[in-house]
Amino acid sequence: MQQVVADLYCRIEQIKEIKINAEFSCRAGEVLAVVGPSGGGKSTLLRMIAGLLKPESGEIRYGDRQWFSSQNGCCLTPQQRHLGFVPQHFGLFPNMNALENVVAALGHIPKAERVPRAQDWLERVNLHGLPKRLPANLSGGQRQRVALARALAREPSVLLLDEPFSAVDRETRERLYLELARLKSQLSIPVIMVTHDLNEALLLADNMILISQGELLQSGTPREVLNQPRNEAVAKQMGLRNIFNAEVVQQEAERNITWLQFGDDAIACQHVEHLNVGDRVRWVIPNQGVRFNSITQGRLCRSFNKLVVTIESTLIMGETVRLLASIKGVKHQLHADVPLHLAQKLALAQGVETEVALKSELIHILEPHS
Repeated sequence: MQQVVADLYCRIEQIKEIKINAEFSCRAGEVLAVVGPSGGGKSTLLRMIAGLLKPESGEIRYGDRQWFSSQNGCCLTPQQRHLGFVPQHFGLFPNMNALENVVAALGHIPKAERVPRAQDWLERVNLHGLPKRLPANLSGGQRQRVALARALAREPSVLLLDEPFSAVDRETRERLYLELARLKSQLSIPVIMVTHDLNEALLLADNMILISQGELLQSGTPREVLNQPRNEAVAKQMGLRNIFNAEVVQQEAERNITWLQFGDDAIACQHVEHLNVGDRVRWVIPNQGVRFNSITQGRLCRSFNKLVVTIESTLIMGETVRLLASIKGVKHQLHADVPLHLAQKLALAQGVETEVALKSELIHILEPHS
């Protein structure tokens, strides 16, 4: 029988062994990415939601139904939680073919319905003509699809994905992204996906939580966390490399501008009300906030924040060039990823002096003492 659609709420606190301190929710129909470095507690958190591990304290609730509560001793088994779980390496039975692996998860429905439902879900994940193959005779991407079909055929209350794309090559991974994005529109259940890959979160997730050493550092949409990291720890976890010092030199509330002294230049960002002239701040800008336009033709984008930089090094990475540039009066270098065709058009090379523009709306002031 189809599960009642509801939201998932988690508050987990653990001190012993792997430390975890996190509170979050995932709405029905939403993909929540749990992002962080290896060993940070992501998979442990997922196994606690699944009922495979018992937290020291806290609460896990699906709609009005408690799955776990340290207050009253409630702790439902994984079977009672009726969820779909895709582990990192898929967890398929090696002696069962694809169809049998899916059927094995359907013990909760009448026997006559199991094979038709399993066949239907293998079709829905585009595994046409492969139901009789053993896992050893399937590619990594095909095994991943079998695991996904097995989880979804249960009509689960919640779908849990633990690094679901880590065991497949890049080309297969990108096809599976499209597959999950397509399936996502058909699912009306909470989906929680553990990943250390920020691109996966940006592509697939509606919301994300960033976890490091068991601590929840920030939550929000992936773009919010990327463009407005709470502190320097979050910025670094998000892979942001352009983190600088500056001093507040002017506040223009009426124009919604805060002016920062940055090296030999004054740069503008969106007004930050709590700052005072003379405050020292740390600020960050994502790569998309650093603009190289057709500088040689004088068509640099309109901006307060034009800086003269000297290219220190270039590294071609496929269709992108990674640049390091020095800024007069600034200790730390500017990092930028520029499309290869643009770098060639602008003749960006080591030793070249040129201009960049910093998009003022993407300059973000970090919390102090972080």
